[in-house]
Amino acid sequence: MRHRVFIAINLPEDVKKKLASYSDKWPELPVKWTKKDNLHITMEFLGYIQDEEILEVLKTVKEMASKHDSFEVKLNRICYGPPEKIPPRMVWAMGERTREFDIIPHITLGRIKAWQWKQIEPEERPEIEEDINLIFEVNSIEVMESSLGGGGGGPKYTILESFPLKDSL
Repeated sequence: MRHRVFIAINLPEDVKKKLASYSDKWPELPVKWTKKDNLHITMEFLGYIQDEEILEVLKTVKEMASKHDSFEVKLNRICYGPPEKIPPRMVWAMGERTREFDIIPHITLGRIKAWQWKQIEPEERPEIEEDINLIFEVNSIEVMESSLGGGGGGPKYTILESFPLKDSL
């Protein structure tokens, strides 16, 4: 069986609540907002992998986590994403590059509905460029599965396994 798998950082509940609240700020945007419980930072999307490959991924991520210390993520702005993509496809919360895993964290707050976006005159499209200051500590990384269920409910994410970082064991 094939699984849609990625490596992620889950967010503390208070950060999820704060990020989810931004959907109220731009009600006119044609965006399908991400459910609060689905907000996360994707470190690496592995795509579709077979059952037997999952064990190898879990082993690799466990080893990687055991070699890295806990670290802070600083989210500092909300913007359209990906950067320089015209037209934009998403609304992101972005942060400062982390030294620990050398990633520039971004969280998909919502996906722009392309057809409706094109109906808005370019000069009437809202600017989204907001400074924020959300800082949280990362003590674990997760291997997650994304199930794309039909019915308009959006993807369902399941943690396959969570691995504590070295100094949080």
